Amino acid sequence: MESGDDSVLRSRCRALPKMPTSDLDSSLDGECGQEKYQQGNGDSHITSNGKIEVKHVISKKLQLKRKAEYLKGDLMRQFDSQVNDFMDSLIEESVSLEPAPIPAVFSPTLSEKERSKLRHFQPPHGQGKQFVSRRSLLDELFEVNHIRTIYHMFIALLILFILSTVVVDFIDEGRLVLDFDLLVYAFGQFPLVMSTWICMFLSVLVVPYALFCLWSQTQSGSYSHPRLYSFLFGSVFLLYQVLGLGFLPTYVVVTNSFPPASCFIIILEQVRLMMKAHSFVRENVPRLLAWATDRTSPGPVIPQVSQYLYFLFAPTLIYRDKYPRNPVIRWSYVATKLLQVLGCLFYAYYVFVRLCIPQFRSISLQLFDLRAMVLCVFNSILPGVLILFLGFFAFLHCWLNAFAEMLCFADRMFYKDWWNSTSFANYYRTWNVVVHDWLYYYVYRDFLWMSQKRFRPAAMLFVFTVSAIVHEYILAICFGFFYPVLFCLFMCFGMMFNFILHDQRKGPIWNIIMWTSLFLGQGVIICLYSQEWYAQRYCPLNEPSFLELLKPRSWSCQRGFMAE
Repeated sequence: MESGDDSVLRSRCRALPKMPTSDLDSSLDGECGQEKYQQGNGDSHITSNGKIEVKHVISKKLQLKRKAEYLKGDLMRQFDSQVNDFMDSLIEESVSLEPAPIPAVFSPTLSEKERSKLRHFQPPHGQGKQFVSRRSLLDELFEVNHIRTIYHMFIALLILFILSTVVVDFIDEGRLVLDFDLLVYAFGQFPLVMSTWICMFLSVLVVPYALFCLWSQTQSGSYSHPRLYSFLFGSVFLLYQVLGLGFLPTYVVVTNSFPPASCFIIILEQVRLMMKAHSFVRENVPRLLAWATDRTSPGPVIPQVSQYLYFLFAPTLIYRDKYPRNPVIRWSYVATKLLQVLGCLFYAYYVFVRLCIPQFRSISLQLFDLRAMVLCVFNSILPGVLILFLGFFAFLHCWLNAFAEMLCFADRMFYKDWWNSTSFANYYRTWNVVVHDWLYYYVYRDFLWMSQKRFRPAAMLFVFTVSAIVHEYILAICFGFFYPVLFCLFMCFGMMFNFILHDQRKGPIWNIIMWTSLFLGQGVIICLYSQEWYAQRYCPLNEPSFLELLKPRSWSCQRGFMAE
Protein backbone atom coordinates (compact mmCIF):
# COMPACT_ATOMS: atom_id res chain seq x y z
CA MET A 1 0.00 0.00 0.00
CA GLU A 2 1.38 3.40 -0.95
CA SER A 3 1.45 6.25 1.58
CA GLY A 4 0.35 9.83 0.95
CA ASP A 5 3.83 11.28 1.43
CA ASP A 6 5.26 9.03 -1.26
CA SER A 7 2.56 10.04 -3.74
CA VAL A 8 3.13 13.72 -3.02
CA LEU A 9 6.86 13.28 -3.59
CA ARG A 10 6.29 11.59 -6.96
CA SER A 11 3.75 14.23 -8.01
CA ARG A 12 6.30 16.96 -7.31
CA CYS A 13 8.82 15.18 -9.47
CA ARG A 14 6.30 14.93 -12.31
CA ALA A 15 5.26 18.58 -11.96
CA LEU A 16 8.79 19.96 -11.83
CA PRO A 17 9.17 22.37 -14.80
CA LYS A 18 12.15 22.48 -17.10
CA MET A 19 14.32 25.47 -16.12
CA PRO A 20 17.41 26.84 -17.86
CA THR A 21 19.66 25.82 -14.98
CA SER A 22 20.87 22.57 -16.53
CA ASP A 23 22.91 21.31 -13.58
CA LEU A 24 20.05 21.68 -11.17
CA ASP A 25 17.60 20.08 -13.62
CA SER A 26 19.82 17.10 -14.17
CA SER A 27 20.22 16.54 -10.44
CA LEU A 28 16.49 16.80 -9.82
CA ASP A 29 15.64 14.62 -12.83
CA GLY A 30 18.12 12.09 -11.59
CA GLU A 31 16.52 11.99 -8.19
CA CYS A 32 13.04 11.64 -9.64
CA GLY A 33 14.22 8.91 -11.96
CA GLN A 34 15.85 7.16 -9.05
CA GLU A 35 12.58 7.33 -7.14
CA LYS A 36 10.73 5.71 -10.05
CA TYR A 37 13.43 3.09 -10.33
CA GLN A 38 13.10 2.28 -6.69
CA GLN A 39 9.36 1.86 -7.03
CA GLY A 40 9.71 -0.32 -10.09
CA ASN A 41 12.07 -2.74 -8.36
CA GLY A 42 9.83 -4.15 -5.74
CA ASP A 43 9.61 -1.17 -3.42
CA SER A 44 13.09 -1.73 -2.01
CA HIS A 45 12.61 0.99 0.63
CA ILE A 46 9.29 -0.49 1.84
CA THR A 47 9.43 -2.76 4.82
CA SER A 48 7.51 -5.96 5.25
CA ASN A 49 4.58 -4.31 6.95
CA GLY A 50 4.19 -1.84 4.04
CA LYS A 51 5.48 1.31 5.80
CA ILE A 52 8.02 3.68 4.26
CA GLU A 53 11.28 4.25 6.05
CA VAL A 54 10.87 7.56 7.81
CA LYS A 55 14.51 8.59 7.69
CA HIS A 56 14.69 8.15 3.94
CA VAL A 57 11.57 10.25 3.32
CA ILE A 58 12.74 13.03 5.63
CA SER A 59 16.14 13.20 3.96
CA LYS A 60 14.54 13.28 0.51
CA LYS A 61 12.19 16.07 1.61
CA LEU A 62 15.07 18.09 3.04
CA GLN A 63 17.07 17.65 -0.17
CA LEU A 64 14.12 18.74 -2.25
CA LYS A 65 13.56 21.74 0.00
CA ARG A 66 17.22 22.80 -0.32
CA LYS A 67 17.03 22.41 -4.09
CA ALA A 68 13.88 24.52 -4.19
CA GLU A 69 15.49 27.25 -2.08
CA TYR A 70 18.54 27.26 -4.34
CA LEU A 71 16.30 27.42 -7.42
CA LYS A 72 14.38 30.32 -5.89
CA GLY A 73 17.58 32.27 -5.12
CA ASP A 74 18.95 31.61 -8.61
CA LEU A 75 15.72 32.78 -10.25
CA MET A 76 15.69 35.93 -8.12
CA ARG A 77 19.29 36.72 -9.06
CA GLN A 78 18.52 36.27 -12.76
CA PHE A 79 15.41 38.41 -12.44
CA ASP A 80 17.33 41.15 -10.61
CA SER A 81 20.09 41.12 -13.23
CA GLN A 82 17.58 41.38 -16.09
CA VAL A 83 15.73 44.23 -14.36
CA ASN A 84 18.99 46.12 -13.81
CA ASP A 85 20.00 45.65 -17.46
CA PHE A 86 16.57 46.81 -18.58
CA MET A 87 16.71 49.92 -16.37
CA ASP A 88 20.22 50.76 -17.58
CA SER A 89 19.13 50.49 -21.22
CA LEU A 90 16.03 52.54 -20.45
CA ILE A 91 18.13 55.29 -18.88
CA GLU A 92 20.53 55.31 -21.85
CA GLU A 93 17.62 55.57 -24.29
CA SER A 94 16.04 58.39 -22.28
CA VAL A 95 19.36 60.25 -22.25
CA SER A 96 19.65 59.99 -26.02
CA LEU A 97 16.23 61.61 -26.44
CA GLU A 98 15.97 65.35 -26.81
CA PRO A 99 15.89 66.87 -23.31
CA ALA A 100 13.47 69.51 -22.25
CA PRO A 101 14.75 73.08 -22.23
CA ILE A 102 16.72 73.69 -19.03
CA PRO A 103 16.81 77.22 -17.68
CA ALA A 104 20.39 78.35 -17.33
CA VAL A 105 21.97 81.55 -16.16
CA PHE A 106 24.36 81.62 -19.11
CA SER A 107 21.98 80.50 -21.85
CA PRO A 108 22.57 82.37 -25.14
CA THR A 109 19.88 83.94 -27.28
CA LEU A 110 19.75 81.77 -30.41
CA SER A 111 17.48 81.80 -33.39
CA GLU A 112 15.22 78.84 -34.20
CA LYS A 113 17.52 77.69 -36.99
CA GLU A 114 20.53 77.84 -34.71
CA ARG A 115 18.68 75.88 -32.03
CA SER A 116 17.70 73.24 -34.60
CA LYS A 117 21.30 73.01 -35.77
CA LEU A 118 22.54 72.56 -32.22
CA ARG A 119 20.01 69.83 -31.56
CA HIS A 120 21.02 67.80 -34.58
CA PHE A 121 24.77 68.47 -34.41
CA GLN A 122 26.99 65.46 -33.79
CA PRO A 123 30.76 65.01 -33.77
CA PRO A 124 32.21 63.70 -37.03
CA HIS A 125 32.43 60.16 -35.67
CA GLY A 126 29.43 59.76 -33.38
CA GLN A 127 27.51 61.35 -30.59
CA GLY A 128 29.38 62.91 -27.70
CA LYS A 129 28.88 62.67 -23.97
CA GLN A 130 25.37 63.30 -22.66
CA PHE A 131 25.00 65.17 -19.38
CA VAL A 132 22.02 64.34 -17.18
CA SER A 133 21.01 65.32 -13.67
CA ARG A 134 22.22 62.67 -11.18
CA ARG A 135 23.75 62.44 -7.74
CA SER A 136 27.14 61.13 -6.75
CA LEU A 137 27.16 57.49 -5.82
CA LEU A 138 28.59 57.96 -2.33
CA ASP A 139 25.92 60.53 -1.48
CA GLU A 140 23.34 57.85 -2.18
CA LEU A 141 25.25 55.10 -0.38
CA PHE A 142 25.82 57.21 2.74
CA GLU A 143 22.06 57.29 3.24
CA VAL A 144 22.35 53.59 4.14
CA ASN A 145 23.40 53.16 7.76
CA HIS A 146 25.56 50.12 7.00
CA ILE A 147 27.66 52.07 4.49
CA ARG A 148 27.84 55.16 6.66
CA THR A 149 29.29 53.02 9.44
CA ILE A 150 32.37 52.43 7.25
CA TYR A 151 32.75 56.21 7.02
CA HIS A 152 32.54 56.39 10.81
CA MET A 153 35.25 53.73 11.09
CA PHE A 154 37.66 55.90 9.08
CA ILE A 155 36.86 58.87 11.34
CA ALA A 156 37.62 56.70 14.37
CA LEU A 157 40.95 55.71 12.81
CA LEU A 158 41.78 59.39 12.30
CA ILE A 159 41.04 60.07 15.98
CA LEU A 160 43.41 57.25 16.95
CA PHE A 161 46.14 58.69 14.70
CA ILE A 162 45.74 62.09 16.37
CA LEU A 163 45.78 60.58 19.87
CA SER A 164 48.86 58.48 19.17
CA THR A 165 50.73 61.48 17.77
CA VAL A 166 49.76 63.72 20.70
CA VAL A 167 50.67 61.08 23.30
CA VAL A 168 54.03 60.25 21.72
CA ASP A 169 54.94 63.94 21.37
CA PHE A 170 53.94 64.55 24.98
CA ILE A 171 56.13 61.66 26.18
CA ASP A 172 59.10 62.79 24.08
CA GLU A 173 58.84 66.54 24.62
CA GLY A 174 57.02 66.72 27.93
CA ARG A 175 54.42 69.05 26.41
CA LEU A 176 51.76 69.14 23.73
CA VAL A 177 53.27 69.67 20.28
CA LEU A 178 50.60 71.05 17.93
CA ASP A 179 52.77 72.46 15.16
CA PHE A 180 52.11 71.00 11.70
CA ASP A 181 55.57 71.54 10.26
CA LEU A 182 55.05 69.02 7.44
CA LEU A 183 51.92 70.81 6.18
CA VAL A 184 53.64 74.20 6.46
CA TYR A 185 56.54 72.91 4.42
CA ALA A 186 54.39 71.12 1.80
CA PHE A 187 52.27 74.22 1.08
CA GLY A 188 55.15 76.70 1.16
CA GLN A 189 55.38 79.80 -1.08
CA PHE A 190 51.60 79.93 -1.26
CA PRO A 191 51.37 83.62 -2.38
CA LEU A 192 53.59 82.86 -5.39
CA VAL A 193 51.47 79.76 -6.09
CA MET A 194 48.28 81.84 -6.19
CA SER A 195 49.91 84.49 -8.41
CA THR A 196 51.04 81.80 -10.86
CA TRP A 197 47.59 80.23 -10.90
CA ILE A 198 45.85 83.57 -11.57
CA CYS A 199 48.16 84.22 -14.54
CA MET A 200 47.49 80.73 -15.91
CA PHE A 201 43.73 81.08 -15.52
CA LEU A 202 43.53 84.54 -17.13
CA SER A 203 45.62 83.37 -20.08
CA VAL A 204 43.32 80.36 -20.62
CA LEU A 205 40.28 82.61 -20.34
CA VAL A 206 41.55 85.11 -22.94
CA VAL A 207 43.83 83.35 -25.45
CA PRO A 208 41.80 80.29 -26.62
CA TYR A 209 38.53 82.23 -26.74
CA ALA A 210 40.07 85.17 -28.61
CA LEU A 211 41.79 82.87 -31.10
CA PHE A 212 38.56 80.99 -31.75
CA CYS A 213 36.56 84.21 -32.30
CA LEU A 214 39.18 85.58 -34.70
CA TRP A 215 39.39 82.28 -36.57
CA SER A 216 35.58 82.07 -36.87
CA GLN A 217 35.59 85.40 -38.76
CA THR A 218 37.94 83.94 -41.39
CA GLN A 219 35.46 81.10 -42.05
CA SER A 220 32.49 83.35 -42.80
CA GLY A 221 33.29 83.55 -46.53
CA SER A 222 34.65 87.09 -46.65
CA TYR A 223 38.26 85.87 -46.40
CA SER A 224 40.09 83.96 -49.11
CA HIS A 225 42.12 80.86 -48.28
CA PRO A 226 40.25 79.81 -45.12
CA ARG A 227 42.37 76.68 -44.78
CA LEU A 228 45.51 78.77 -44.57
CA TYR A 229 43.97 80.80 -41.76
CA SER A 230 42.93 77.58 -40.03
CA PHE A 231 46.51 76.35 -40.18
CA LEU A 232 47.87 79.64 -38.84
CA PHE A 233 45.41 79.93 -35.96
CA GLY A 234 45.81 76.23 -35.14
CA SER A 235 49.59 76.65 -35.01
CA VAL A 236 49.25 79.65 -32.70
CA PHE A 237 46.93 77.69 -30.42
CA LEU A 238 49.31 74.72 -30.26
CA LEU A 239 52.20 77.09 -29.58
CA TYR A 240 50.25 78.62 -26.71
CA GLN A 241 49.44 75.17 -25.32
CA VAL A 242 53.10 74.12 -25.41
CA LEU A 243 54.79 77.34 -24.30
CA GLY A 244 52.15 79.45 -22.54
CA LEU A 245 50.53 76.64 -20.57
CA GLY A 246 53.19 73.96 -20.81
CA PHE A 247 56.62 75.51 -20.40
CA LEU A 248 56.11 78.72 -18.41
CA PRO A 249 54.30 77.26 -15.34
CA THR A 250 56.81 74.40 -15.20
CA TYR A 251 59.67 76.90 -15.42
CA VAL A 252 58.23 78.89 -12.51
CA VAL A 253 57.82 75.74 -10.41
CA VAL A 254 61.34 74.43 -11.08
CA THR A 255 63.25 77.72 -10.75
CA ASN A 256 61.50 78.65 -7.49
CA SER A 257 61.83 75.13 -6.02
CA PHE A 258 58.21 74.83 -4.99
CA PRO A 259 57.54 72.24 -2.25
CA PRO A 260 55.53 69.13 -3.23
CA ALA A 261 51.95 70.24 -2.41
CA SER A 262 52.46 73.65 -4.04
CA CYS A 263 53.91 71.90 -7.09
CA PHE A 264 50.87 69.63 -7.31
CA ILE A 265 48.54 72.65 -7.24
CA ILE A 266 50.27 74.34 -10.18
CA ILE A 267 50.99 71.25 -12.30
CA LEU A 268 47.55 69.67 -11.85
CA GLU A 269 45.91 72.99 -12.71
CA GLN A 270 48.21 73.27 -15.71
CA VAL A 271 47.08 69.87 -17.01
CA ARG A 272 43.42 70.61 -16.23
CA LEU A 273 43.42 73.95 -18.05
CA MET A 274 45.20 72.46 -21.07
CA MET A 275 42.57 69.72 -21.28
CA LYS A 276 39.74 72.26 -20.95
CA ALA A 277 41.20 74.52 -23.64
CA HIS A 278 41.51 71.54 -25.98
CA SER A 279 37.92 70.49 -25.28
CA PHE A 280 36.59 74.01 -25.98
CA VAL A 281 38.34 74.13 -29.35
CA ARG A 282 37.59 70.50 -30.19
CA GLU A 283 33.85 70.86 -29.57
CA ASN A 284 33.33 74.22 -31.31
CA VAL A 285 35.56 73.95 -34.38
CA PRO A 286 33.56 71.08 -36.03
CA ARG A 287 30.33 72.94 -35.31
CA LEU A 288 31.60 76.09 -37.01
CA LEU A 289 33.01 74.13 -39.97
CA ALA A 290 29.61 72.45 -40.39
CA TRP A 291 27.99 75.89 -40.46
CA ALA A 292 30.55 77.10 -43.04
CA THR A 293 29.59 74.16 -45.26
CA ASP A 294 25.77 74.35 -44.90
CA ARG A 295 25.19 78.04 -44.05
CA THR A 296 21.68 77.33 -42.87
CA SER A 297 21.81 80.23 -40.36
CA PRO A 298 22.79 83.90 -40.75
CA GLY A 299 25.96 83.53 -38.69
CA PRO A 300 28.04 80.95 -36.83
CA VAL A 301 27.13 79.92 -33.31
CA ILE A 302 29.92 81.31 -31.13
CA PRO A 303 29.78 80.56 -27.41
CA GLN A 304 29.47 83.51 -25.10
CA VAL A 305 32.25 84.45 -22.70
CA SER A 306 30.01 83.59 -19.76
CA GLN A 307 29.53 80.06 -21.10
CA TYR A 308 33.27 79.57 -21.51
CA LEU A 309 33.92 81.01 -18.03
CA TYR A 310 31.36 78.63 -16.50
CA PHE A 311 33.06 75.71 -18.26
CA LEU A 312 36.48 76.64 -16.85
CA PHE A 313 35.12 76.29 -13.31
CA ALA A 314 32.67 73.41 -13.94
CA PRO A 315 33.77 69.95 -12.71
CA THR A 316 33.96 68.45 -16.18
CA LEU A 317 36.48 68.35 -19.01
CA ILE A 318 33.89 68.10 -21.80
CA TYR A 319 32.63 71.44 -23.13
CA ARG A 320 28.92 72.08 -23.69
CA ASP A 321 27.02 75.34 -24.17
CA LYS A 322 24.54 74.16 -21.54
CA TYR A 323 24.65 71.73 -18.68
CA PRO A 324 21.81 70.40 -16.52
CA ARG A 325 21.49 72.79 -13.56
CA ASN A 326 20.02 72.53 -10.09
CA PRO A 327 17.61 75.29 -9.01
CA VAL A 328 19.25 76.15 -5.65
CA ILE A 329 22.62 76.04 -3.89
CA ARG A 330 22.82 74.09 -0.65
CA TRP A 331 25.49 76.04 1.20
CA SER A 332 25.44 73.63 4.12
CA TYR A 333 26.34 70.85 1.68
CA VAL A 334 29.21 72.97 0.30
CA ALA A 335 30.54 73.66 3.80
CA THR A 336 30.35 69.97 4.69
CA LYS A 337 32.32 68.93 1.61
CA LEU A 338 35.01 71.57 2.13
CA LEU A 339 35.39 70.51 5.77
CA GLN A 340 35.73 66.91 4.62
CA VAL A 341 38.50 67.97 2.23
CA LEU A 342 40.27 69.68 5.14
CA GLY A 343 39.80 66.57 7.28
CA CYS A 344 41.30 64.37 4.55
CA LEU A 345 44.28 66.73 4.37
CA PHE A 346 44.98 66.30 8.07
CA TYR A 347 44.31 62.56 7.73
CA ALA A 348 47.04 62.31 5.07
CA TYR A 349 49.34 64.36 7.30
CA TYR A 350 49.00 61.86 10.15
CA VAL A 351 49.43 58.90 7.78
CA PHE A 352 52.76 60.30 6.61
CA VAL A 353 53.88 61.30 10.11
CA ARG A 354 52.99 58.01 11.80
CA LEU A 355 53.41 55.41 9.03
CA CYS A 356 55.75 56.74 6.34
CA ILE A 357 58.39 59.14 7.67
CA PRO A 358 59.69 57.00 10.57
CA GLN A 359 60.03 53.99 8.28
CA PHE A 360 61.71 55.61 5.28
CA ARG A 361 64.17 57.72 7.25
CA SER A 362 65.93 54.52 8.29
CA ILE A 363 65.29 52.38 5.22
CA SER A 364 66.65 55.01 2.82
CA LEU A 365 70.06 54.84 4.54
CA GLN A 366 70.40 51.11 3.92
CA LEU A 367 71.96 49.54 0.87
CA PHE A 368 69.42 48.74 -1.84
CA ASP A 369 68.80 44.98 -1.99
CA LEU A 370 65.94 42.60 -2.71
CA ARG A 371 65.10 41.81 0.92
CA ALA A 372 64.88 45.46 1.91
CA MET A 373 62.72 46.21 -1.11
CA VAL A 374 60.26 43.37 -0.38
CA LEU A 375 59.88 44.43 3.26
CA CYS A 376 59.50 48.05 2.22
CA VAL A 377 56.76 47.24 -0.32
CA PHE A 378 54.65 45.22 2.12
CA ASN A 379 55.13 47.76 4.91
CA SER A 380 53.98 50.49 2.51
CA ILE A 381 50.70 48.83 1.51
CA LEU A 382 48.70 50.20 4.47
CA PRO A 383 49.74 53.86 4.04
CA GLY A 384 49.45 53.50 0.27
CA VAL A 385 45.88 52.22 0.50
CA LEU A 386 44.93 54.96 2.97
CA ILE A 387 46.38 57.63 0.66
CA LEU A 388 44.46 56.08 -2.26
CA PHE A 389 41.15 56.23 -0.37
CA LEU A 390 41.83 59.73 0.93
CA GLY A 391 42.74 61.05 -2.50
CA PHE A 392 39.63 59.54 -4.04
CA PHE A 393 37.28 60.78 -1.32
CA ALA A 394 38.83 64.25 -0.96
CA PHE A 395 39.08 65.14 -4.65
CA LEU A 396 36.71 63.02 -6.71
CA HIS A 397 33.88 63.16 -4.19
CA CYS A 398 34.19 66.15 -1.83
CA TRP A 399 36.07 68.74 -3.91
CA LEU A 400 34.21 68.17 -7.18
CA ASN A 401 30.83 67.98 -5.45
CA ALA A 402 31.54 71.22 -3.58
CA PHE A 403 32.25 73.07 -6.83
CA ALA A 404 29.34 71.37 -8.57
CA GLU A 405 27.01 72.54 -5.82
CA MET A 406 28.30 76.13 -5.95
CA LEU A 407 27.83 76.16 -9.73
CA CYS A 408 24.45 74.31 -9.62
CA PHE A 409 26.07 71.66 -11.84
CA ALA A 410 23.60 68.76 -11.74
CA ASP A 411 25.57 65.88 -13.31
CA ARG A 412 27.55 64.52 -10.35
CA MET A 413 28.78 61.25 -11.87
CA PHE A 414 32.48 61.93 -11.26
CA TYR A 415 33.10 58.24 -10.55
CA LYS A 416 31.23 54.95 -10.59
CA ASP A 417 31.34 51.87 -8.37
CA TRP A 418 35.00 51.15 -9.15
CA TRP A 419 35.31 49.17 -5.90
CA ASN A 420 33.04 46.46 -7.39
CA SER A 421 35.20 46.04 -10.48
CA THR A 422 36.17 42.51 -11.44
CA SER A 423 38.49 43.68 -14.21
CA PHE A 424 41.05 46.43 -14.60
CA ALA A 425 39.33 47.52 -17.80
CA ASN A 426 36.22 48.36 -15.79
CA TYR A 427 38.34 49.93 -13.03
CA TYR A 428 39.98 52.32 -15.50
CA ARG A 429 36.54 53.37 -16.77
CA THR A 430 34.96 53.90 -13.37
CA TRP A 431 37.74 55.23 -11.11
CA ASN A 432 37.88 58.77 -12.54
CA VAL A 433 35.02 59.33 -14.99
CA VAL A 434 35.97 62.99 -15.53
CA VAL A 435 39.41 62.19 -16.97
CA HIS A 436 38.22 58.96 -18.60
CA ASP A 437 35.60 60.84 -20.63
CA TRP A 438 38.25 63.25 -21.94
CA LEU A 439 40.61 60.41 -22.90
CA TYR A 440 37.79 58.42 -24.47
CA TYR A 441 36.27 61.19 -26.62
CA TYR A 442 39.36 63.20 -27.53
CA VAL A 443 42.11 60.56 -27.66
CA TYR A 444 40.61 57.12 -28.22
CA ARG A 445 37.66 58.03 -30.45
CA ASP A 446 39.55 60.70 -32.38
CA PHE A 447 42.34 58.20 -33.01
CA LEU A 448 39.79 55.69 -34.33
CA TRP A 449 38.12 58.40 -36.43
CA MET A 450 41.42 59.41 -38.07
CA SER A 451 42.38 55.76 -38.65
CA GLN A 452 38.87 54.90 -39.89
CA LYS A 453 38.41 52.43 -36.99
CA ARG A 454 41.13 50.11 -38.23
CA PHE A 455 43.55 50.15 -35.28
CA ARG A 456 41.62 49.66 -32.04
CA PRO A 457 44.51 48.02 -30.13
CA ALA A 458 46.80 50.86 -31.26
CA ALA A 459 44.22 53.39 -30.06
CA MET A 460 44.08 51.71 -26.64
CA LEU A 461 47.88 51.61 -26.47
CA PHE A 462 48.00 55.30 -27.37
CA VAL A 463 45.57 56.16 -24.57
CA PHE A 464 47.66 54.23 -22.04
CA THR A 465 50.83 55.93 -23.29
CA VAL A 466 49.36 59.44 -23.02
CA SER A 467 48.01 58.75 -19.54
CA ALA A 468 51.28 57.21 -18.34
CA ILE A 469 53.39 60.08 -19.70
CA VAL A 470 51.18 62.74 -18.09
CA HIS A 471 51.14 60.95 -14.72
CA GLU A 472 54.92 60.51 -14.75
CA TYR A 473 55.42 64.14 -15.80
CA ILE A 474 53.34 65.33 -12.84
CA LEU A 475 55.29 63.21 -10.35
CA ALA A 476 58.69 64.07 -11.84
CA ILE A 477 58.09 67.83 -11.63
CA CYS A 478 56.47 67.74 -8.18
CA PHE A 479 59.05 65.43 -6.57
CA GLY A 480 62.05 66.97 -8.34
CA PHE A 481 63.49 63.73 -9.72
CA PHE A 482 62.88 61.28 -12.57
CA TYR A 483 61.97 57.80 -11.37
CA PRO A 484 59.53 56.21 -13.88
CA VAL A 485 57.88 53.75 -11.48
CA LEU A 486 54.34 54.85 -12.29
CA PHE A 487 55.09 54.87 -16.03
CA CYS A 488 56.31 51.27 -15.89
CA LEU A 489 53.30 50.21 -13.83
CA PHE A 490 50.98 51.83 -16.37
CA MET A 491 52.64 50.55 -19.52
CA CYS A 492 53.63 47.07 -18.31
CA PHE A 493 51.29 45.80 -15.62
CA GLY A 494 48.44 48.17 -16.47
CA MET A 495 48.32 47.05 -20.10
CA MET A 496 48.79 43.39 -19.17
CA PHE A 497 46.04 43.42 -16.55
CA ASN A 498 43.77 45.30 -18.94
CA PHE A 499 43.80 42.29 -21.27
CA ILE A 500 44.06 39.52 -18.67
CA LEU A 501 41.45 40.91 -16.26
CA HIS A 502 39.00 41.94 -18.98
CA ASP A 503 35.25 42.53 -18.82
CA GLN A 504 34.40 38.86 -19.22
CA ARG A 505 35.95 38.11 -15.85
CA LYS A 506 33.06 37.93 -13.40
CA GLY A 507 32.67 36.67 -9.87
CA PRO A 508 34.04 37.57 -6.44
CA ILE A 509 37.45 35.95 -7.04
CA TRP A 510 38.27 38.47 -9.76
CA ASN A 511 37.30 41.36 -7.52
CA ILE A 512 39.69 39.96 -4.90
CA ILE A 513 42.45 39.69 -7.51
CA MET A 514 41.81 43.28 -8.60
CA TRP A 515 42.02 44.58 -5.03
CA THR A 516 45.15 42.54 -4.31
CA SER A 517 46.89 43.95 -7.39
CA LEU A 518 45.76 47.46 -6.52
CA PHE A 519 47.05 47.20 -2.95
CA LEU A 520 50.38 45.80 -4.11
CA GLY A 521 50.76 48.55 -6.69
CA GLN A 522 50.13 51.23 -4.07
CA GLY A 523 52.78 49.65 -1.86
CA VAL A 524 55.31 49.70 -4.69
CA ILE A 525 54.59 53.36 -5.49
CA ILE A 526 54.83 54.57 -1.88
CA CYS A 527 57.94 52.49 -1.18
CA LEU A 528 60.03 53.37 -4.22
CA TYR A 529 59.13 57.06 -4.43
CA SER A 530 59.69 57.55 -0.68
CA GLN A 531 63.06 55.81 -0.84
CA GLU A 532 64.12 57.97 -3.76
CA TRP A 533 62.88 61.14 -2.02
CA TYR A 534 65.12 60.57 1.01
CA ALA A 535 68.01 59.33 -1.10
CA GLN A 536 67.95 62.56 -3.11
CA ARG A 537 68.37 64.49 0.15
CA TYR A 538 70.86 62.21 1.90
CA CYS A 539 73.12 61.73 -1.12
CA PRO A 540 73.03 64.90 -3.26
CA LEU A 541 75.26 65.23 -6.30
CA ASN A 542 77.13 68.48 -6.76
CA GLU A 543 77.49 68.42 -10.55
CA PRO A 544 75.48 65.47 -11.84
CA SER A 545 75.68 64.40 -15.46
CA PHE A 546 72.60 63.66 -17.55
CA LEU A 547 72.94 59.91 -16.99
CA GLU A 548 73.33 60.43 -13.24
CA LEU A 549 70.09 62.41 -13.21
CA LEU A 550 68.30 59.47 -14.86
CA LYS A 551 69.76 56.87 -12.50
CA PRO A 552 67.76 56.45 -9.26
CA ARG A 553 69.80 57.70 -6.31
CA SER A 554 68.26 55.12 -3.96
CA TRP A 555 70.12 52.33 -5.76
CA SER A 556 73.50 53.52 -4.50
CA CYS A 557 72.82 55.84 -1.53
CA GLN A 558 73.87 54.47 1.90
CA ARG A 559 75.44 55.61 5.14
CA GLY A 560 78.98 55.64 3.78
CA PHE A 561 78.05 58.01 0.96
CA MET A 562 76.19 60.29 3.38
CA ALA A 563 79.25 60.50 5.66
CA GLU A 564 81.42 61.53 2.73
